[in-house]
Amino acid sequence: MKKANLFSFIATAIAAISLTLNFTNTCAATHSSPDVATNNAAAPGNAVDLTYAAEKALPSVVYIHFLQNSKIQTVEVESDPFADFFDPFGGFFGRGQGNGGKQKRQVQTPKKEGAGSGVIISEDGYIVTNNHVVAGADELTVTMNDNKEYSAKIIGCDESTDLALIKINAKNLPAIKIADSDKIKVGEWVLAVGNPLGLNNTVTAGIVSAKARSLGANGVESFIQTDAAINAGNSGGALVNTQGELVGINAMLYSQTGSYSGYGFAIPTSIMNKVVADLKQYGTVQRAVIGISGNDVNKWYDAMKAQGKEVEVATMEGIHVEEVIENGAAAQAGIEKDDIITKVDGKPVKKMSELQEILATKRPGDKVTLTYMRGKKTLSKEVTLRNAQGNTKVVKNAELDILGATFRPINANEKEELEIPYGLKVTKVDNGSMKEAGVPAGFIILSANDSKITSEEDLQKAVKSASTSKEPVLYLKGIFPTGKRGYFAIELAQ
Repeated sequence: MKKANLFSFIATAIAAISLTLNFTNTCAATHSSPDVATNNAAAPGNAVDLTYAAEKALPSVVYIHFLQNSKIQTVEVESDPFADFFDPFGGFFGRGQGNGGKQKRQVQTPKKEGAGSGVIISEDGYIVTNNHVVAGADELTVTMNDNKEYSAKIIGCDESTDLALIKINAKNLPAIKIADSDKIKVGEWVLAVGNPLGLNNTVTAGIVSAKARSLGANGVESFIQTDAAINAGNSGGALVNTQGELVGINAMLYSQTGSYSGYGFAIPTSIMNKVVADLKQYGTVQRAVIGISGNDVNKWYDAMKAQGKEVEVATMEGIHVEEVIENGAAAQAGIEKDDIITKVDGKPVKKMSELQEILATKRPGDKVTLTYMRGKKTLSKEVTLRNAQGNTKVVKNAELDILGATFRPINANEKEELEIPYGLKVTKVDNGSMKEAGVPAGFIILSANDSKITSEEDLQKAVKSASTSKEPVLYLKGIFPTGKRGYFAIELAQ
């Protein structure tokens, strides 16, 4: 009995000590001080308090409702081979004329609605989200964490990074604090905050699984990979650190089913900051290019081996230069095919996505120092970055004003007389790009750079796209009032 009592006493004492230790650790872990949260994140074995981060981030994340109104569109459909048999007038009214068995019909598209998330980045109403959340919207409604609603306008979109900047008319908003995404580490705790699957104000937790990840989905990619659950509706929401500071904009999930299955991806704030600044100042992103095409050196090496080719490389970490663009920035600096870029401004770059992330923070005209290997020699050159058009000028979205003309959609009589289903008529030509190209009043535009033109909005989109491309030229195809077809090339130099 005495031994049993002694063991009982010892077990009770151990349990009491254990409870005390657990209580002490719990108190330390749940303290809401940001300093304590940081210490917990850094100290091995300590629990990490994520409630502070959630409280800080939730008010800054909004719900975005997307609406695209029903529209009339002209589409091509296969002709009915029996239509003329049952129609005594046959093709008299132009069905399927000269169209290889196809005919054009006007259809009404259904109204489209969607939803996503956004992050308030300034007290005066600027909100960052994904391009795919807002592109093509006729109406955007932003709902705050406190359920207040606002109409939003699009300031600018960038398809290459899948980022967009929108604005609401409001003041004193709970703007999120933006952290430096370069400083986050693999294994660090993060929260994904957004509105997934219609469930508003949702927070999920995970760690940073990888950095500078490329998936081949966008033109510019250097994603933060996380195992925090990201689902449909999270797009445009916030990825935050344990301080509730923004480190990325949630962009996509990796799944074969369309639902979360392990990993999500966010656009780092290092890229976001530059895109936002450019959209605010210029209306379009000032994208800097080196003037090369290439791949991760280890991927290139594996591809060569797979083809049975023997190659030697001095390093397996860097970017193998496969092509140097003629008269580009790299060519001017003396970079050659088969060089391996290992550093930019002294910062190691092991893969193409890391190079893209660095370039995404630069503008044309900026200078960078490239360290590269040619054979076994290490070289270094300063390179002046350029835009896609090969110079260092600011690239702006051109407006219709640059054409120096006025337009209107063709009417029913013009459609019938010329046997065309749509078109945009040039009603007047003043001084501008159209006059220089010889486009006369009366010319009916059917397409611009192979995009169908039915309205001024269509033409404006084509002009904006062409003005920021590598070759800022607008190729017009159309028809004269006489029925003769015509073609014009219009330079959009700023």
